[in-house]
This record gives sequence, C-alpha cells and structure tokens, in this order.
Amino acid sequence: MDPESATERAPLLEHETDRASKPRKVVQGTLFVIFALGLILFLFYYEGVQYGRAAGEDTRWPWGGDGLPKEPHEAALRILAKAPVIDTHIDLPWLIRDEYSNNASAVDLRTPTPGHVDIPRLRAGKVGGFFWSVYAPCPGGLEGPDFLNPTFSVRDTLEQIDISHELIRKHADTFELTLTAEEMQSAITRGKIASVLGVEGAHQLGNSIQVLRQYYTLGVRYMTLTHICHNAFADSGGFLKPFEPLHGGLSELGHPLIYEMNRLGMLVDLSHTSDDTALQALQISRAPVVWSHSSARSMHGVARNVPDNVLEKIGFGEGQKDAVVMINFAPQFVAEDGKATLSAVADHVEHVAKIAGKKHVGIGSDFDGIGSTPVGLEDVSKYPDLVAKLYKRGWTKYELAGFTGANFLRVLHGAENTAREMAEEGAQPSYAVYSKRTDL
Repeated sequence: MDPESATERAPLLEHETDRASKPRKVVQGTLFVIFALGLILFLFYYEGVQYGRAAGEDTRWPWGGDGLPKEPHEAALRILAKAPVIDTHIDLPWLIRDEYSNNASAVDLRTPTPGHVDIPRLRAGKVGGFFWSVYAPCPGGLEGPDFLNPTFSVRDTLEQIDISHELIRKHADTFELTLTAEEMQSAITRGKIASVLGVEGAHQLGNSIQVLRQYYTLGVRYMTLTHICHNAFADSGGFLKPFEPLHGGLSELGHPLIYEMNRLGMLVDLSHTSDDTALQALQISRAPVVWSHSSARSMHGVARNVPDNVLEKIGFGEGQKDAVVMINFAPQFVAEDGKATLSAVADHVEHVAKIAGKKHVGIGSDFDGIGSTPVGLEDVSKYPDLVAKLYKRGWTKYELAGFTGANFLRVLHGAENTAREMAEEGAQPSYAVYSKRTDL
C-alpha cells in the first residue's frame, strides 16, 4: 500500500471509528448504570439483613424473596433441613406395649409399624427429636377417693421407660437418648433423632415426690401434672367436658411437687390439667412451662384445649410466664366430627400465635396415642405439609424455625437455668409426704 495513500485515508478511518463507537459507549454506559444500581441494592439489602439479624427481626424481602423456593413444600423442606421438627408428645412406647407386649426383639422400627411412627417416616418428616411418652393409664377409680389403694401405675411406668430405652438402644444408629437441650441440639446436628422421655400424669408417681426423682434419674425431662383423672397433686381438666374440681387446682402436695420439678430441671407440663391448675402452676413455677400436646379452646371448645385467658398469661411481659403450647393433632380436639384437617390444625397454631405470640407455639402431635388423624396429617411424614401451610400463610423462615423446635428448646434451656440458679442458692430436695398416707 502507498504510504501517502494510507496517510490520506487515516482521517476518514478515524471518523468512521468514532461514529461506530457511539452505540458501544451508550451500551457500556447503560451497563455501568445497571451494575451501579445493582451494587447499591445489594449493599442496601446486605446492611438490612445484618441489622435485622442483630435486632432479631425478620429479614425476608417484603415481596417474598427470602432465599427460599417459591413453592411452599420445597421451602418447607429447605427450612426443615436446618430446623428439623421436635415433637414433644409421641406415644410410640404405648403402641409397642399394646401391639408387641413390650418385646423390643419383636419390633423393627426400620420397617412399617401399624401406627403413625417408624424410622422411614420420621426421616421423611424431617424429625430431629421427639419425646417418647412413657404413659400409664389412670387407675380408673381403683386407687380410691383418697388415692391410697395400691395400683400398678409405677410398675407400668418403669416398664414404659424400659421399652423406650431398649428401642433407643436397639436403633442407636438413628436414635440417641438425650438429657438436656444442649444434648438434643448436638444429636440433631450429628443427624441423630434426639430422644427424650416424658411422663403423662402425676398419678404415675404413686403419690411420691421421691418417685419423681427416680424418673428424672432414668431420663424423664417433663411430667404432665394430670391425665384424664384427678390425682393427689392436682385437678384434671377432663376430656371433652370438664370434670368437677377436687382440689380447686393444685393440692397442698402439688406445690412442693412443682418446686421439686423446678429444682431438678424437669419441665412442668400443663396439658390435661384444669384451668385452675394451669393458672396456679404458671404463678408458682419459677421455670418456664410447657403444654406438651394441647390445642386452642377458642378454635374448638373442648375442655382439653387451652382457653384464651390462660394463653394471655404466656409471654415475656410483667405477670406472664415463658411457655410453649405444643399443638395436638387429635381430631376431637381440632374440629367437629369429620372436619379435622391440616388447615384446621394450622388455625390452632395461628390462634395460639395470635394470643401468646409466635415464640410460644410448637408441635405435640400425640401420634400413636390417637385413634384417627386430621386429613393431611396422617403420620409423622406429614410435618413438612404443615410447615408449608404456615409458610404459605406468611410465616417467615425464622418464625417457622421457632415453631418446629427452637421455641421448645428455649423453654427447656430455661428450666435447666432455673435448676442451676436454685442449686447455687442451696435449694434442697423436697421430702414432702402425702398427708393421707398412714405408712410414713
């Protein structure tokens, strides 16, 4: 090429290049603006998340972008992967007694059981822990009006504790016996199903606070003050209809019982109790309390459910007690005949949350202790569907993590802290004796 010609053409090439670069500059400028806006939005969101976490607030985007899938069931599974279910009342030990005569060698929980609970379904339901209810029935009047006639309640309770221990030991690759909130969290973190024991009624004490201490030694971490019968310690609330009171709430012996439970770090469970028993226990217990398997009376008006005037006593404010109400799935406590559904159970959850707060509600299904189940909550594999329902209704992932287990763990921690405080104060065991006993 002629150098002179090339020099002559250079101004023209420069002019054409400059014209071609204008659209490119517009595109580049637009991309820069988009990038800058994106960076600003990210920094704004990041700062908001950090501030919200520090303040304990919900950090979901207001339009639903909380890092979870939009589909509720997928979102529920994501939540449960980090915050698995802790169910505070499962009657698997009673099913084993009833179906297999408490013979652990005859049971393989890795295969389907005739009830609502087995290992495959627990895994499908994203269960991280549950209370094995070591229930023994009310004596049915055999104990007499003063509860002095001998019964088999203590023997039967010990047998239920034994079968629970044996099944936990037999399936040690799945279950782990845990005695504290910290042990529960540790087991769950390692992929085990934390297993804790609960006694369902003080009639199982044989009128003796000393028996309570032995149950604690064997791993019991809550005791329901009554079942569907009065006992020497407190009044029962009845079943669908209330019972006539016997003591007017707690008996004289009921006060040292609660003291001793606080001293040990055993949760006071107020399911099954009369309204007066519950209100008095809330007042005198130093530790937080639990309703291990109860629903809301305003949603379905049966005696077994918790009324609003009791729910209003739950909370962190003056005159309130920290507690958690674990929602029962028994159809007769959920709705009228034929109307118990997953949605109706969710209504109970939301009512307790409305009155007491979302930090005071959890799951206490009563699986394997109920003859039928709500439609949509047929067994332990269905917990994710309940979480999905609440997520769809607007519950945040943090609120749902509380509902599935963190709320309960807080209350259990609280009971343990109370026991430590009482020990530091020098609190001594109670040796209170039932006044109507004649042998001591």
